[in-house]
Amino acid sequence: MWSFETDPEFQRELDWISAFIREHVEPLDHILPSQWNIEHEGFKRRVRPLQAQVKERGLWACHLGPHLGGKGYGQLKLALMNEQLGRSRFGPIVFGTQAPDTGNSEILAHYGTDEQKEKWLKPLLNNEIVSCYAMTEPQGGADPLMIETRAEQDGDGWVINGEKWFSSNAKFAAFYIIMVKTEPDANDPYRRQSMFIVDAKTPGIEFIREYGYHGQAEKEHAHVRWNNVRVPAEGLLGGRGDGFAVAQTRLGGGRLHHAMRALAEATKCLDMTCERVVSRQTKGDVLWKQQMVQERIADAWIQLRQFRLMVLETAWLADQGHDWKALRQNVSAVKVVMTKVLHDVSSMAIHLHGALGLTTEAPFTDHLMNSFMIGLADGPTEVHKSVVARQLLKDYTPNPEMFPDYLRWKVLEKAGANAGPEAAG
Repeated sequence: MWSFETDPEFQRELDWISAFIREHVEPLDHILPSQWNIEHEGFKRRVRPLQAQVKERGLWACHLGPHLGGKGYGQLKLALMNEQLGRSRFGPIVFGTQAPDTGNSEILAHYGTDEQKEKWLKPLLNNEIVSCYAMTEPQGGADPLMIETRAEQDGDGWVINGEKWFSSNAKFAAFYIIMVKTEPDANDPYRRQSMFIVDAKTPGIEFIREYGYHGQAEKEHAHVRWNNVRVPAEGLLGGRGDGFAVAQTRLGGGRLHHAMRALAEATKCLDMTCERVVSRQTKGDVLWKQQMVQERIADAWIQLRQFRLMVLETAWLADQGHDWKALRQNVSAVKVVMTKVLHDVSSMAIHLHGALGLTTEAPFTDHLMNSFMIGLADGPTEVHKSVVARQLLKDYTPNPEMFPDYLRWKVLEKAGANAGPEAAG
């Protein structure tokens, strides 16, 4: 069992990460555009030197195995790291752990050819380039079974036609990993999709519109039309109809990392609110002495601790050898709770800061909006609640009787029968 103690050597690394993020990385949030805009002069001037320090410290891309230049850390260590990295939107990219590049690198490591690994994986792991994962479509939203974008064989290659929606970081990406329909007549709907890697410079990729949401430094989500985009045969990742299997390579651990980053965001909101309530005067006394204020502060702290333990338990189970399929219920539960925690704590922060909390000078509306974003990304909250329920209920069998066995009169009857006649006297 994990003893709730971190070994001293790794704790020293966590302490360094914590100070490094606060002193050097968090300020970047206020002065630079998108963290995926790696060609921006400010990124080159300010972020690259910080990445060099992280690499020198040996903390670059710690989710990767040593054969790929990482530490091969388990999920528990990665969760504790992301609890610090999540304090800044630049935290992950400074440490080489930014999405969607982490998931896309996992796919390439598993399914890419040697040539693809040399061309795309190596520079991706070094953050010389960034990538895009294109799955969602306008008509399908969160349901990948409604994918209509098609790839059809043409000679020794493929031709892709269709539209993708909310393709994150598409305008910065050097390549796309795209899920499309190749087997429309397959009996199993989960065997109709395949995954491809596509050079972003391939002719026929048309940007229709960029979308952003409140709190983003610049618009990052693209509506993209794919017009007769030609892809060589080796662009197919995995086999035909393996799209869902390939997609699973990039999930699981990433959701835990997102959760700990959401925890970091919510913790920042609570920290700032605690400073506010011990500083602000109202009704002739300091704000924190109002009992309703105390209740909201206490509820937020309790909620954060409960959520943290849920995430760390799931990370620990993963490190004990449970695969992500076995942990579906845990991971989905984490995904559900992280949205509510960030929403509740950021809302509390807005309210206890009064009108100031509503302004764009305060960061809380950014965090509140992000709570909605993480409730939609990687599958909406409703889908994950359904997973939790299905996984839980599959271990229960129906009772054929009209009245359940746990009713008191039935329990007493059974207890009397089991006790025997001598117990009645």
